[in-house]
Amino acid sequence: MKSRTDYLWLETEQPRQFVNLTERVRALVRSSGVEEGLVLVSAMHITATVFVNDDESGLLQDIEQWADRLAPPGDYQHHRTGESNGDAHLKNLLIGHQVVLPITGGDLDLGPWEQLFYGEFDGRRRKRVIVKILGE
Repeated sequence: MKSRTDYLWLETEQPRQFVNLTERVRALVRSSGVEEGLVLVSAMHITATVFVNDDESGLLQDIEQWADRLAPPGDYQHHRTGESNGDAHLKNLLIGHQVVLPITGGDLDLGPWEQLFYGEFDGRRRKRVIVKILGE
């Protein structure tokens, strides 16, 4: 079994932003030498998310608005610690912090519209994503 670990560093321009990681992760998978296996992609921050969906601007706006309805900006118990990002922590729980994707024939095996995203809900500082590739 082969294994490879890489880190993608991100610094978003906006406090909330979605970044398409598909081609960056695809390049890592292709260069890994793994033909059949899995790739784990995980946000290493508790106010961010990683998810798979369509790369369509209206849908990404819908995702942000949906997350705001379920975890609106506001006053949270967490803010008593001096933080102001309680909603970002909850959005991480709603959308998820990692995905596992198949590798087939040495490439990401995604559906026709599937794209991999990093979602930032408390940004404007340097953060990282781990990419762990396993397989034969």
